[in-house]
Amino acid sequence: MSISRELKTVSHHPLRAKLIFNAGSGKLEESPQQLASILSEMQDQQILPEVYTVRPDSQLETVVNDAIKAGIKLIVVAGGDGTIDSVVGAMVGTDATLGIIPTGTRNNVAFNLGITGDIANSVALLRQGKRLKIDVGQVHCGYFRRWFLEGVAVGLLSDLYPMADNIQHGDLAQIGGLLSTLVSAIPSKLRIKLDKNKRLDLTTHMLLIANMSFIGPHFQISPDVSFKDSHLDVFTFSDISKINMISYAVLSRGALLEDADNKHYRAKHIKIVSDPPMSILADGVLFGQGSFSLDIHPRALKVIAGKELTGEPASTAVEKP
Repeated sequence: MSISRELKTVSHHPLRAKLIFNAGSGKLEESPQQLASILSEMQDQQILPEVYTVRPDSQLETVVNDAIKAGIKLIVVAGGDGTIDSVVGAMVGTDATLGIIPTGTRNNVAFNLGITGDIANSVALLRQGKRLKIDVGQVHCGYFRRWFLEGVAVGLLSDLYPMADNIQHGDLAQIGGLLSTLVSAIPSKLRIKLDKNKRLDLTTHMLLIANMSFIGPHFQISPDVSFKDSHLDVFTFSDISKINMISYAVLSRGALLEDADNKHYRAKHIKIVSDPPMSILADGVLFGQGSFSLDIHPRALKVIAGKELTGEPASTAVEKP
């Protein structure tokens, strides 16, 4: 019996929620039935949603702020990773809890949190899922700031990601541009400061800073990355070939290769200067280039997760009291 069917026999007190539904996530033609299914399952769970449908001009942080001010403590996002990213800034440090119904293309944040079922099971988790507090990263570049849950890519990977993403969505015309960018790429010199003491100087094509074990299309950076350890994980690639880089980073062929040239560090605060300036990609969104810094905000976001956390090391998969 599914989780949702088991819970339908259980009586609950009515629970208010703000449902943010993005019809543009996933397949547009399926969105009307998805919304109808979500509302039906919420009714069975005695969840009372105030529905907000995402528009191109929506300011979702304002929507969430208004809901929290109105006393709503459960913010439910029905959409993909981009929709989730759009509400995180308004929820960090508040008493509100994020619930996720994954209806996007990749649903990587949900995957890390063990939310991998259909709509019925995802709604059921809003009642019986794990309540966790997870770390949230923030990247600063000039006057701009952006929150992130998955990670930040710097350099070649950030340059190639938009084209690789389009290719994976069927736009094969992007292959020529991807190969041209790959061939013409030159490495940059990086000066990296980790917390107060550790300093690194290296020449590389790319750098990865992770908060979750899986990024992008369920590509596992490392099984040792945790979103509950109060640190960001920094991966450097000093001499790795561009071909190997593409084989696992862009085409997502498994986890990062075990290689002597791959170095792994952990830090709470990171400063990076690149010369020539490298592009910065935060949770799949191009953010800027050049000098930037990152900080981790420990246990800053309340979330509802599945029973088994896909993106957590086995030793930390169970929330400690």
